[in-house]
Amino acid sequence: MRGTALSLALALIATGAQAAPSPEQVAEAALRAAPVWDGHNDVPEQLRDRYKNVIAGFDFRDTTNTADPAKGEIMMHTDLARLRKGHVGAQFWSVYVSALLPEPQAVQATLEQIDVTKRLIARYPNDMALCLTAADVEKAMKAGKIASLMGMEGGSSIGGSLAVLRQMYALGARYMTLTHFRNLAWADSATDAPKHDGLTDFGRDVVREMQRIGMIVDLSHVSEATMMDTLDVAKAPVMFSHSGARAVASHPRNVPDGVLDRLKANGGIVMVVTLPGYVSDEVRGWGNRRTAEKARLDEFYVNDPAAAKAGLEAWTKANPAPRSTLAQLADHIDHIVKRAGIDHVGLGGDFDGMGTTTQGMEDVAGYPALFAELAKRGYSQADLGKIASGNMLRVLKATEAYAAAHRADPPIESPTTF
Repeated sequence: MRGTALSLALALIATGAQAAPSPEQVAEAALRAAPVWDGHNDVPEQLRDRYKNVIAGFDFRDTTNTADPAKGEIMMHTDLARLRKGHVGAQFWSVYVSALLPEPQAVQATLEQIDVTKRLIARYPNDMALCLTAADVEKAMKAGKIASLMGMEGGSSIGGSLAVLRQMYALGARYMTLTHFRNLAWADSATDAPKHDGLTDFGRDVVREMQRIGMIVDLSHVSEATMMDTLDVAKAPVMFSHSGARAVASHPRNVPDGVLDRLKANGGIVMVVTLPGYVSDEVRGWGNRRTAEKARLDEFYVNDPAAAKAGLEAWTKANPAPRSTLAQLADHIDHIVKRAGIDHVGLGGDFDGMGTTTQGMEDVAGYPALFAELAKRGYSQADLGKIASGNMLRVLKATEAYAAAHRADPPIESPTTF
C-alpha cells in the first residue's frame, strides 16, 4: 500500500499535477475577483460622536490610534489601510442618527451626516469614490477605489414626509432602514412593543415611493410584521443591510425563516451582521444576565453607586463574556443559503457601530478569514463572489431598473403636517 501511494505521488509530480488550492487561496482569489460590498458601516456616527463632524485633523488612512479609555472610546474598526487588507471594494456608509431625537432634529442631523460623509470621501480621491448608481460602483471598483454609497438608518430621518424622502435620495441616500430600535408613527420596530401590527397605510406609501424613485428598502431593525407587510407591497428587491438568521440566533432583529422563504421570490438579500449579540445566543444571553444583575445591584445599593459598580465588576470577572465566532457567523450564511439560496446573501458588518466584535472579525480587515472559513465548507469561488458583492450589485441594478420603468409615475403625495 505504501509503495502504491509513493508511486502515485511520483506519477503526479512527473505529470506536473498541482495540489488543490487551500481555502485561504480560494478566498484570496475570490476576493481579488469580487471584493466585498459591505452593507453597513457606522464611521459617520463615529465622526459625529468623537469629533462633532469637525474632521480637518482626522486621518482616515490609519485609525488604530483612536482608542481613548478616559472617554470610554475603543479603537475604531475602520480605516483605509484595513479596508484594503479586508478586500472591501464597496461600502454603504450609514448616515445614522439617534432614534431618540425629535423628528425635525433627526432630519437636520441626517443632512449633517450626509455632508460629513461626502466630505470624508472627497478628502481621499485616490482611495474613495462617491457612488450613486450600480454603474458608478462598477467603475470605482474597476479603478481600484472603494465605492462609497450612503444609507439612512431609521425612518425618523425623513420626519414623516415623502417630500423629505425624495430630497434625501436627491442628496445621495440609496437605502433607508424603515425603523431603528423604536416604533415610528407608521412602522413597527423589532425591539419595541407592537403598535401598528406592521406598516400603516402611510408606511406602505413610504415603501412604494422608495421603490418608485430607486431607493432600496432596508428591513434590518423592523418587526416581523413590518417585514411581511413590506414584502406584500414591494415590487423591487428589498435588503437587510445588517441582520442574521433567526433560526441560528434568536434575536428579534434577525430574519425568520418565513421571511427568508419570501425573500427568494422578491429577489432581495440578507447582508449578514457580525455584531456578537445577533450572531450568538450565548453572547446575547450573557448580556441579558449582566443587564439584570446591574439592575439588581443598582436597586440594592441605591444610595451607594460605588458599591453597585464594584459589584458589577466582580460579577463580570466571575462571569467572563463569551465571544461569538467565525464559525457561528458562517452558520448564519449557511442557513440563509439553504433556505433562500446562494443569490440572496451578502455581508453587512456593522463595524464602528458596536462595542464588541466577533472573534476573528475584529475589524474590517477580517473578511478574508471569513471567506476562508466558507471555502473550507465547500463554497466555490463563484459562490464566494456572489456573497462578496455580486448579489448586492444585482439588487441595486434591479432597484434601478424598477425605478426606470416607473419614471413616468407621478410622485405619491401626502399633506404637510404643519
